[in-house]
Parts: sequence; structure tokens; C-alpha cells
Amino acid sequence: MGLFTKEIAIDLGTANTIIIYNDKVVVDEPSIVAIERSSGKIIAVGKRAQMMHGKTHENIKTIRPLRGGVIADFQAAEHMIRAMIKMIDLRKSWFPPALKMVICIPSGITEVEERAVKDSAEQAGAKEVRLIHEPMAAAIGIGIDVLEPIGNMVIDIGGGTSEIAVIALGGIVNNKSIRIAGDEFNADIEEYMRKQHNINVGERTAERIKIEVGAAIADIDNPPPDYAVHGRDLLTGIPKEVIVNYAEIAHCLDKSVAKIEAAVLNALEMTPPELASDIFETGIYLTGGGALLRGLDKRIHLKTKLKVHVAEDPLRAVARGTGIALKNFDKFTFLIK
Repeated sequence: MGLFTKEIAIDLGTANTIIIYNDKVVVDEPSIVAIERSSGKIIAVGKRAQMMHGKTHENIKTIRPLRGGVIADFQAAEHMIRAMIKMIDLRKSWFPPALKMVICIPSGITEVEERAVKDSAEQAGAKEVRLIHEPMAAAIGIGIDVLEPIGNMVIDIGGGTSEIAVIALGGIVNNKSIRIAGDEFNADIEEYMRKQHNINVGERTAERIKIEVGAAIADIDNPPPDYAVHGRDLLTGIPKEVIVNYAEIAHCLDKSVAKIEAAVLNALEMTPPELASDIFETGIYLTGGGALLRGLDKRIHLKTKLKVHVAEDPLRAVARGTGIALKNFDKFTFLIK
């Protein structure tokens, strides 16, 4: 049956879902679906649904099936996984292929939430599913040999959760999973624009602001140019434009970034002394979309006095690691059945 088995690795993220097939990223789409309310039919998935987000009429609703790194809407998640698997060209054969999957999950989720991920994958056609924790996948994806008896600390800041883990000997020695990440940053920016500039902006605009002028500290090298934000004036109700700079955004994200710092310190406190000495030498690795926030590495360095390395292409580090885990399906004993 090996002939009809297709192996795929899925990084099921709160913000983006990435699918790897044949060692290549074949799908990289926002984790969102658009549904017709009257018939319950799926109209669009991924980028097309993202373009509709916040711009729909009453017969169309957009759903993000994952919240805080876990499945919040089971049916929508199943439809989304199914549609994204269809995007891969699995060379049409007479029989539908049996799918063998490795899926990435946050390290702090419950068994019930784990079950939901497996069920969704099985409903979408998977015959064999293994799960891998995000920080472990991130570590593998950036080239760390996780089976060695050396301690490594990985911070994976995604859309829904920030995962902080110390890894050694193919296992997570201690981990801290907090639900403060990209989505929380967006919410902070929306609130700041409301309070400070009397302007109402949507989730997509807040995401844009974060990408264009987001920062974790006010003094960064080569700061980005100011950014023009369009939204609705809260007093008059008329659309207007305001200009924001990176220092303002650094100030508004300060509280959330401080919570991530506190979680990092907490994870370091719980680390056994032998591993702590390894981390002093190897430093901390930053992955996930949040690693792209300007000055975040500098801020964590100032707080911990440790070297902080930002992974190259941090957005896909977890997906790459999941792909490598798929190749070592039976060798990696830490994959969850």
C-alpha cells in the first residue's frame, strides 16, 4: 500500500497553515474560511477568505477555526484542512490516497484539544496521524539536533500562543505556553488606536500596522518610516487618516511583550542547572512570526543577558521541523500517537 500513501506535514497555526509535501512547501495560506450562512456552504479558504475578512455582508461570515493555537470551531477546521489538502496536487489516481500526517500542536494544550486535532485530520482523510509539539518542531526546523544531551531554549511566538521550551535528549524538559502572541498584539494596537487617536480600525489593519511599524523597544537601529492608517473616526463616523510611528507601537505593545519576558524568566528559573549552563553557551532561539517584531531579540537579550538568535525564515521554521519529523516518522519517539 506504500504506493498509495501520501505523506504530508501540517503546521496548523492560528494565523497561517503551512503544508509540506515531498520536502516542499506546497500550501501557505491564512487559517480562515468564508461560509455562506443560508446554506452553510464553504465559499473560500485561505487568501481569498482573508480578503473577505471584515468586509462581508450578512449572508457571508468569515471564521478563524483556530483560537489560541487550538481548534475553536471543529467543523470549520475540518473543512479548512480538507480544502487545503485539495490544494496539493496529489496526482489524481484511481483511488484516493491514504494520507500519513504529522501535525504541529502547541505544547500547553489539553488531551481533549489534542483529540480534536486528530479527529479533524482523520475526518479530512488521514489514515495515520502523529502530533508534534511546536517548540520541538521549531528546534528541529532551525537545525538543532534535539536528540543530543545538550540543553537548548526555543521561543516560538505564533499567532495564538507563545511557546517557551527547554529541549534536551529528544524531549521537552520544561515548557511554558502562554496565550499572548500575534493576535494579542493586534488587539493591543486596535485598542491603542481607539484610545489614542479616536479611530476605529479592524483586525486586518492592526496586523498591517504591526508588520509595517511594529516594534518591541523604542530605540532600534534603522527604524521604519511612519505609516498612514485609515479607519473610522469615532466622533464623526467619517473615515480618516492618522500617521503612526514605531515608537508609539512599541509603547502600546509593551505590556504584552513584558508578559512574554516574564514567561521566559519563569522557564529559565525552572531549568535544571546542567541545562542552564548549556543555555548560557548556546543562547536562546527565536522562531515564529512574532520573532520578526523589530527589537524583540534585543529586548529579551537585555532582560536575560543571554545571546538571542532569530531563526532565518522564522515563519516557516515550525513547518520545516514538522516536515523533518515526517521523514523520521518511526525514529522520533517523541511524536504523539
